[in-house]
Amino acid sequence: MVVEPRSSSESHSLISPMMKLTLLGAALLALGDSAVNALNSCGQSQYDPAQYVCWSDQFLCPITAGEPLSFCNGACYSKFMYKCENNVLSLLPAHTGTPFTLTVSNPTLPIDGKPVTASGLHLSLAGNTSTYCPVEVVGAACPPGNITAFFAGNGGLSMDTMVPGGQQAYLGPDWNLRYTQAHSAYIPAGSLTQGFGAYEGGGFVNLNGNGWGWVACPPQASGGGGTAWNLVGRNETNAASLTACTPVNLKINPLPSGTVGAWQYT
Repeated sequence: MVVEPRSSSESHSLISPMMKLTLLGAALLALGDSAVNALNSCGQSQYDPAQYVCWSDQFLCPITAGEPLSFCNGACYSKFMYKCENNVLSLLPAHTGTPFTLTVSNPTLPIDGKPVTASGLHLSLAGNTSTYCPVEVVGAACPPGNITAFFAGNGGLSMDTMVPGGQQAYLGPDWNLRYTQAHSAYIPAGSLTQGFGAYEGGGFVNLNGNGWGWVACPPQASGGGGTAWNLVGRNETNAASLTACTPVNLKINPLPSGTVGAWQYT
């Protein structure tokens, strides 16, 4: 995510060429007198520290998905996708070739730091991992099966499994993140298997739907019951229905080469 910073001396629109971002900058002007004491100063401007971060006492960058965007040579950016070296902004290198787990990143949520988990052919947040291994066939080579692990490459995502044929992850027609049944390549019509970015030292980013990213929906809003939060890819058509959900980043946690998450995820 890259957006234009707000200068302390003039008002700018926050425009993202990579990921669509809707910010109500005018809301700062509409704050009542009772909220004035909660504002901080950044150069000549006042700002709400719950919505913005000030860099060099001059530039304001928004806080998105709980992340105060960093500043680099006139641009605000997410460290889950970009790096700034010698005042030059560039994409982080792609994470390929080795497995990884994913954890939620948004310090405003109780599931901050909790893992993305696979169960019921569906990827959730802070849930349980469900796996199977035919011990009578695989024997001692069965993986522990207690983590949900992934591989990424070419804009896609797959589960880190031993089962022949593997298991592919995809965004279903409902924009929930799911994965295929073992021994089956079936993916519902209208699903998306690409449009993801996995970045070394950064995050797993949903670039589909004009880059609206991920949201976490609490159990009562996810419709599935239980304690796991639902992970949904947000886009311009479903955003209005996700008002009970909160934007999140997904942090990549590398695993040693050769690590196998499970024989299969169920």
